[in-house]
Amino acid sequence: MKHLNTKDNEAYAILKNMRVSPSKANIVLEMIRGKKASEALNILKFSPRTIAKDISKVLNSAISNAENNHQLDIDILQVSEAYCGKGMVMKRWRPRAKGRAGRINKFFTNVTIKVAEVQEEGKLKEK
Repeated sequence: MKHLNTKDNEAYAILKNMRVSPSKANIVLEMIRGKKASEALNILKFSPRTIAKDISKVLNSAISNAENNHQLDIDILQVSEAYCGKGMVMKRWRPRAKGRAGRINKFFTNVTIKVAEVQEEGKLKEK
C-alpha cells in the first residue's frame, strides 16, 4: 500500500471514487483548509452542499486515525492539507440528432485530508 509522506505529528484519511466532480469537491475542501478540526466539522455540518456530509466522514476518519494510530491530541488538531484529484470516469451515451451519439462523462473524485497537531504560539507541549 502506498503511504503519503507524513511526519510524526500528522495523520490522514483517503476516500477513493466519491461520486462527484473534483471541481465541486474542491469548493467544499477550500472551506476547511487550514482550520482547526473541530471548527472544520462545524463548517461541514452546516454547509448546504450535499457532498459536505461525505467529506465530514473523511475528516472524522482522519481525526480518529490521529487519535488511535498516532496518539495525537485531538483538541489541537488542524486540517493541514485537504485536496482532491481525478478518479475514474463513467462514460455514458445519449442519442443526438442525425443518428449520432452524445457523450456524457460522470466524474469520480479521490479526496485526501491530512490533520496535524499544531502548537499555539507561546505554549509548549508537555510530555
